[in-house]
Amino acid sequence: MDAFMADVIAGLGTRPKRLPPKYFYDAAGAELFLAITELDEYYVTRTELDILRQNATGIAGHIAEGSVLVEFGSGASTKIRTLLDALPRLAAYVPVDISTELLHQEAVELAQDHPTLPVYPIAADFTADFALPAELAGHPKAGFFPGSTIGNFEPHEAANFLRTAAHILGRGAVFIVGVDLEKSPETLHAAYNDAAGVTARFNLNMLTRLQRELGATLDPAAFRHHAFYNASECRIEMHLVATRAQTVRVDGCVFEFEHGETIHTENSYKYTTARFAALAAGAGWQVEASWTDPQGLMSVQLLRHG
Repeated sequence: MDAFMADVIAGLGTRPKRLPPKYFYDAAGAELFLAITELDEYYVTRTELDILRQNATGIAGHIAEGSVLVEFGSGASTKIRTLLDALPRLAAYVPVDISTELLHQEAVELAQDHPTLPVYPIAADFTADFALPAELAGHPKAGFFPGSTIGNFEPHEAANFLRTAAHILGRGAVFIVGVDLEKSPETLHAAYNDAAGVTARFNLNMLTRLQRELGATLDPAAFRHHAFYNASECRIEMHLVATRAQTVRVDGCVFEFEHGETIHTENSYKYTTARFAALAAGAGWQVEASWTDPQGLMSVQLLRHG
């Protein structure tokens, strides 16, 4: 709670105002995101799943027998199950997620479906350094980071995250990363502005969290969702727009909003394979293999460290 409060006060105190996207994912936010993944407009999840299903054996061929598989930001277990079915000789699976409730629910279900696979859930902010269980030392490591979540970081933050993952996984580790590729602005706009308004509810839910968990005096109904493609930065931007002038109070701090002022909640950078390879190389990783869908919407990159 202290970190949440500190991040909110710092973010609302900047200009332009910002909130970290990791706070989308309370229980309600996680459910809304699952609903987003099933939308016709949202190509990311189904496309990446198709890539993983069609290439699971090839991906598994790069992962040493007896490896520990660490998933950064595990969430729902749909994608990891595709890999687990192709990796029968893993030493352990380590899901890491900030959403404690979903983390343990998914860990229990995976342990039931894979009774011979040790599962070690870690409740942590996967963007920061964390320690793997001591009993897993000595095993080769593989990381899994699907969903194009790498695009939610600023490029320098993405590089820092890749360096942190390298430290956690160790030299010689492999890292499987989902990367959203550049595509038409129309396709991107539709994906983040779905007709059913699910993405809008997902974005606005962060304000409901501030109200419920931090006692913020705000009205979520006085904001609207706004997402657009910023072509010069190669990214989708998500904002919450104040529909009227208002005063928001959080833990004794006062924040004034003008009509039309925004809170920047998320970026989603889109990469070419060459730009992503350069980013990874700068963080100590080399692309060992990659797979894409026939339309070139998504890419799964397999990196190796050191």
